[in-house]
Amino acid sequence: MPDNIMVYVWLGLTILFAIAEAASAQLTTIWFAAGSLVTMLLALFGVKNLTVQIIVFVLVSVISLIATRPFVKKVIHKKMQPTNADRIIGETGVVTEDIRNIDGAGEVKINGVIWTARCKNDEAIPAGSLVKIISIEGVKVIVEKI
Repeated sequence: MPDNIMVYVWLGLTILFAIAEAASAQLTTIWFAAGSLVTMLLALFGVKNLTVQIIVFVLVSVISLIATRPFVKKVIHKKMQPTNADRIIGETGVVTEDIRNIDGAGEVKINGVIWTARCKNDEAIPAGSLVKIISIEGVKVIVEKI
């Protein structure tokens, strides 16, 4: 390989990882972008051995992951804010459409509002049954038969 080609390869990888990071907004490839940037600089200043470059890439990526882990955990795992929907947990609802987890079917009426429902223990619950709201997962309520 020509001397400069690896500089361009590492530059391309740096740009690729940076674009992937910008697109994801989840801090998934930032460490690889840092590793490829450092490796590109290393190649630019004369380190031509590909094995050394790959080792540096891996080491810088791992070190930057370890160094930023506490910050990333804090940013990504923010405490969930309770919403008004949480007030229905513990309430009683009436099944308006048979709940069958296997089919992905089921609706419950709670305080005049229809919710998609799934059963906590995968049992089928027929329409007209009373259920207790256990939790909310996304836009579905998790229920158990009373």
